[in-house]
Amino acid sequence: MGTQLNLIKQVDIFFRLTPTQLELIASLCQKRTFNTGEIIFYEHTKSDELYIIIQGEVDILMNPSLVSNKPDLQAELITIAKLRRGQSFGEIALVDQGLRSATARAARDQTQLLVIASDDLISLCETCPRLGYQFMFNLSADLSLKIRNTDLRIRDKLLYSQKDKSVG
Repeated sequence: MGTQLNLIKQVDIFFRLTPTQLELIASLCQKRTFNTGEIIFYEHTKSDELYIIIQGEVDILMNPSLVSNKPDLQAELITIAKLRRGQSFGEIALVDQGLRSATARAARDQTQLLVIASDDLISLCETCPRLGYQFMFNLSADLSLKIRNTDLRIRDKLLYSQKDKSVG
């Protein structure tokens, strides 16, 4: 558990947690290893775990047919984000336990993840309200940053496509 504790100390969503609180979270973690191309989870599957990258990279992929005006399109999945060490994903499982909004795939051999079951983490947050408050605050900040980055990419894409139309 000591190694996991050292790893989660560096993760943004655990910012400002006390050493004792970090130990409690570390006790919930399981380590899993994936190789290049292995699927961690698929889009539209049950979401019940939070993932933290401790080594390697993870691609977040989306099926473009879901936003196309051609629903029968059989396109390859497109990468919408590349995540690296210290970043988390799957956090929406903590909020609504709905279906996964994207596919996660290991982008490098020996990609190591810490995995936390959402039920265990929510129970810990309920048992330790100060830990829960700080963790949920950090999680909200992380999700806000991801939404802002996505918004900027969409705006950039829209502006770029409008320039192409006005030139041609």
